[in-house]
Amino acid sequence: MEEKNVSQINSRIKELRRTLNITQVNFSQAISLSSGYLAGIETKKRRVNSRLIKLICSTFNVNEQWLRTGEGEMFAKNNEEQLIKLVGLFKELKPKYQKYILKEISYFLKMQTDTL
Repeated sequence: MEEKNVSQINSRIKELRRTLNITQVNFSQAISLSSGYLAGIETKKRRVNSRLIKLICSTFNVNEQWLRTGEGEMFAKNNEEQLIKLVGLFKELKPKYQKYILKEISYFLKMQTDTL
């Protein structure tokens, strides 16, 4: 990626986090990244790789084209497709793992509420 584009991606990550109205700590926890690394991204001292871009997009339902180029809408429009896929995958899990997933979703909802 060209240096100017990298800097713009970093700016869009910061814009995304602010739009979601969550702290660096909560954003970084959601994608298993240290808050210090995220701070480095937002201050343009750290580069963003494709794996991280894909992780951010899947975690926060972000339009990958927007994150990479700034074109299009910030959020992906395919919520229904993702929901159908999620329910299908959830049904395949053993009950103990389903229970774990529900607990984690509750945690994320609480985390989201705490940051509002």
